[in-house]
Amino acid sequence: MKDIIFQQCRHHFNDIVAIRRDIHQYPELGFDVHRTAGIAADALDALGIPVKTGIGRTGVVGDLEVPGASKRIALRADMDALPIQEMTDVPYKSKIDGKAHLCGHDAHTAMLIGTARILSELRSNLKTHVRFIFQPSEEALPGGAPAMIADGALEDVDEIYGIHVFPLYAVGEYATCTGPMLAQSDTFQITLTGRGGHAAFPHLTIDPIVIGAQFVTALQSIISRNVNPLDSAVVSVTQLHGGDANLQEGLAGAALNVIPPNVLIGGTVRTLQKSVQQRVRKQIKRLIAGFSNANEATYTFDYQDGYPVTYNHEPCVKTALAAAGELVEEDSLIFPVSPILGGEDFGYYSQEIPACFVMVGAGNEEKGIVNMCHHPQFDIDETCMIYGMTLFVSLATL
Repeated sequence: MKDIIFQQCRHHFNDIVAIRRDIHQYPELGFDVHRTAGIAADALDALGIPVKTGIGRTGVVGDLEVPGASKRIALRADMDALPIQEMTDVPYKSKIDGKAHLCGHDAHTAMLIGTARILSELRSNLKTHVRFIFQPSEEALPGGAPAMIADGALEDVDEIYGIHVFPLYAVGEYATCTGPMLAQSDTFQITLTGRGGHAAFPHLTIDPIVIGAQFVTALQSIISRNVNPLDSAVVSVTQLHGGDANLQEGLAGAALNVIPPNVLIGGTVRTLQKSVQQRVRKQIKRLIAGFSNANEATYTFDYQDGYPVTYNHEPCVKTALAAAGELVEEDSLIFPVSPILGGEDFGYYSQEIPACFVMVGAGNEEKGIVNMCHHPQFDIDETCMIYGMTLFVSLATL
């Protein structure tokens, strides 16, 4: 069966690459994925697979029914891009300024289309019904998965599987683990208010920049002194703004002799356990309150729960490893991989039914394809799509 699966995937490969590159050139954000969803829906319809559109606002769902099967698995692909300017020089570079497929969702969509084609051809070999889920808005809260679930995407589904291209692993490698695979990814925003004034008279001000700098430095003590070293947690400040400089123009024209009244601080918290998440959240608030009170400043603190932990259920992991083991040698199976503190709204599915999420190697050092997802020069070795499709196909033939 392995040879047949690879033969079929290679047969469709060039066409799937063309679909991926077409989607790549016309990236869409959030729930506004009408063009991409149309490509997916048309592809399923052309195969005679019943299609439902508008699921979770702009999602697409199709069901391949297999005579005699008593089980149904779901295979999921996300469709949305990122609000980032692409900095590659590939011929299929994004044609839309400020939007780009720099996380590989174009490949995910194309691979699931290819999987549907191959499974349609191999229907007589399938052991399970298969649901194809094309999901919008993975990249932005509240995520598209809850909307898909609310519209019935998981009804009558026994298990769900998802994949993600991952350039830190080489083409031909698969990586997964049992239990927490990806982190809960929360965000926080703080407005720190002091009293502005002339920079030559700092004693007449309450300087929010000094307070903010102390807070940012002290923030790391939350992880080192409040979280068990054997537990995983990350707190990263990603935004720190004060004064009136235009970030695009630098400090030209900015008032460098003025202490501003406010500083804005934003960042992310990544955890694998709810108890750790709650403790970190509590300590961030305590810390900003302490620095503010000590310096007679005030603050606002907004903390937003992000996607839940993506949890890999052991029976599904065993199935995924068995499927992958049919395709590659044992040294290409990275198991158990250490949990990754990136976030994924696939976590919502894994809270509802048994699930497994697998990283598919997409890197190639010889070709210079080494940049991580969300990097402005992110790309994949497109050969990885063969391995993404073969894994999906193999899951339906076990």
